[in-house]
Amino acid sequence: MIKEAINYLSSPLYSFTAFIVLFLLSLKRIDIVGTKKFGLGLLVFVLVVFGWMVTDPVFFSVISLPDNIPIIILNGLVFWSTWFALYKGHQNDLRIARGEQPIEGSPENREKVWAWPNLVYTELFCGILCTVFLIVWAIFFKAPLEEPANPTWAPNPAKAPWYFLGLQEMLVYFDPWMAGVVLPGLIVVGLIAIPFLDVNPKGNGYYTFKERKFAIASFLFGWLVLWIFLIQVGTFLRGPNWTFYGPFEYWDAHKVVAENNINLSEIMWIKLFNTSLPKNILVREIFGLIVVFGYLFGLLPLIMKKWGKNYIDRMGAVRYYIMIFLVLGMMSLPIKMYLRWFINLKYILAMPEFELNL
Repeated sequence: MIKEAINYLSSPLYSFTAFIVLFLLSLKRIDIVGTKKFGLGLLVFVLVVFGWMVTDPVFFSVISLPDNIPIIILNGLVFWSTWFALYKGHQNDLRIARGEQPIEGSPENREKVWAWPNLVYTELFCGILCTVFLIVWAIFFKAPLEEPANPTWAPNPAKAPWYFLGLQEMLVYFDPWMAGVVLPGLIVVGLIAIPFLDVNPKGNGYYTFKERKFAIASFLFGWLVLWIFLIQVGTFLRGPNWTFYGPFEYWDAHKVVAENNINLSEIMWIKLFNTSLPKNILVREIFGLIVVFGYLFGLLPLIMKKWGKNYIDRMGAVRYYIMIFLVLGMMSLPIKMYLRWFINLKYILAMPEFELNL
């Protein structure tokens, strides 16, 4: 019964919502999350639950695949490093509140050392340890090589390498050019633009959270809630035919899930107005155009009225508008995901005549 409940709650709708709630609660209660007791307790809890889940043969068969074992290790490193950064930031926030300097700026940590030999030796030893680890790994684990490519047969499911599984999962919700070109391009441009958009001098050279709440929260939301979550779904929960499977659910290639995806124009004209789609493309997609332009330009005045004035004064109008555009682009992913889950919406704006599907 517990396994069936976990399979049900692992559905992207529920698991993604739970992930968002836990993320927001973690940032809200940084005074609890940023402590050693919480970190140790979370580690014990994860190890116990994971150890129990490994006893299930279906779950073990998925995570023990040669391609998936490194992802398990990477998951642990990602979430541990995230907690450690929040822990260090919380400790510094407490020191600053007491009128003290951050740990990195305290007198005992001000001593300067040369890159050679101090830093180079550390990097050398890390490189040696990583090389030994990879050699041992190669000895005990076989490379996940398959038979030569066969044009008459394709694996099911056909999955990209793990670092592209987030993009492959995005293809479920977006047109290929959006999921494969536009949104990844915005991610790269946004990461490049961060040093030019971020004008807050606080937090340079030391960990903190309270002094950089928006920057840290927005980055971690895009990194953990969106990107890491999509990789987990594509790796462990997508089976044959790219159908969703729970952690303890057998991957049956004959599983059929009925999904009648529909465009916004079809919802409005056919279902709501009970008529056929207009032949004029602009009339047909008028509702999609209103939604898209309202999202891109109508939300901006509301955001500015709510809390944008202070940001414009600090950042300048150009930096602020670029930041809002990038944030709206990032938030389009969870919005589109929920629209697909709730009403099976395929495209808000469907213009295949111009290869424009949003």
